[in-house]
Amino acid sequence: MKNKVLIIVPTYNEIDNIPVILKQIYAQQEFIDQNKTIHVLVVDDNSPDGTAGLVKKLQSELYSDKLYLLQREGKQGLGTAYIAGFKWAISNNYDYVFEMDADLSHNPKYLPEFLEKIKTSDLVLGTRYMKGGGVVNWGKHRILISKGGNLYSKVILGLPFRDLTGGYKCFSIEVLKTIDLDSIISNGYAFQIELTYRAYLRGFKISETPIIFHDRVAGKSKLSNNVFTEAVKNIILLRLKKNSLLKEFNSTSKSFNTVESVKG
Repeated sequence: MKNKVLIIVPTYNEIDNIPVILKQIYAQQEFIDQNKTIHVLVVDDNSPDGTAGLVKKLQSELYSDKLYLLQREGKQGLGTAYIAGFKWAISNNYDYVFEMDADLSHNPKYLPEFLEKIKTSDLVLGTRYMKGGGVVNWGKHRILISKGGNLYSKVILGLPFRDLTGGYKCFSIEVLKTIDLDSIISNGYAFQIELTYRAYLRGFKISETPIIFHDRVAGKSKLSNNVFTEAVKNIILLRLKKNSLLKEFNSTSKSFNTVESVKG
């Protein structure tokens, strides 16, 4: 029986990048276990540049059996786009679910490595800050903010992972089924941290795999000061909610703090 793999790609004004990233994603099918079939769900927030229209065209002309589109009425944020995608994945019986940026910063060539790692894990984090990982075309200020955000989150939340803010990851569907998606409080920069924290408290096995992150070439960055303000506040809120989250999770049979990290 084949495993269904869904890659969720949120978009807002990504008309230049979406045909490129889709071609690169589907090219990886030949390099993965043939028992796994790759599908893509584009979650578009009513992009003014016509991204959704192009996706529909690509559906009909090239990818009719493996490309899907979820259109939303307006720009609602990255976190809510992923949550909508997660719910779609659960409803459509997928086995593994990826998060991937549309701006080509997440290279699809790593998909086979993620899928190999997920065989013995519940969640695989794409990690920039370990041996074999890194960033390209970032200034010192951007690197400082990213590493500072990771350190801040690790200290406050007590997490052992090297890259908490990255958005390239692969979930077993069981992780998404057992996290209360409607109770997630973060939508921007902190969204990735919150998902990993909730999975960690849930007792899921989390591993890391190195990736090289390339800054976007086409289009504009969606980062803003509000995103960082939300992150600083929400990390504290998550730490304060730890006891209530643990009580919620105690009803499951999984043990807490089962962690496997790749040695860098």
